Amino acid sequence: MSRTTISAGLLLFRRLHGRLELFLAHPGGPFWRDRDDGAWTIPKGGVDTGEELLAAACREFEEETGVRPVPPFLPLGEVRQKAGKRIHAWAWEGDADPATVTSNVMRTEHPRGSGRFLTFPEVDRCAWFDPDTARAKLNPAQAELVGRLEALLDGSE
Repeated sequence: MSRTTISAGLLLFRRLHGRLELFLAHPGGPFWRDRDDGAWTIPKGGVDTGEELLAAACREFEEETGVRPVPPFLPLGEVRQKAGKRIHAWAWEGDADPATVTSNVMRTEHPRGSGRFLTFPEVDRCAWFDPDTARAKLNPAQAELVGRLEALLDGSE
């Protein structure tokens, strides 16, 4: 399997007034503009050749949110999305203000084959969600990560 089908990402969580909340990212660009449920993601991205998966996850999180991840990181394992992309994920406890998120930009041809290129933020917004709402908002394959995090936290309390 090529490295382009492997991504690594981080799921930021916090416990606010005894309740678990998860920090998710909404992809930028015209394809995602009007999509909500099933469109959100953990901040993630491709793994460079020779790069360790966790290092890639941390780099991608910071590039897509402007927030620097802080260890410790809890391994959440791997999920496979419908199109075959494998995502290796970790969770970390911290906080972030969605209003101050800054994302790197990407450039893509739109519509494909048109010769017209658009530049836009890779992530257009982030938000905090309770676990049930996060499951609905996340790409279906990534929703499994919520249950894995809950199980890890239940076992540590």
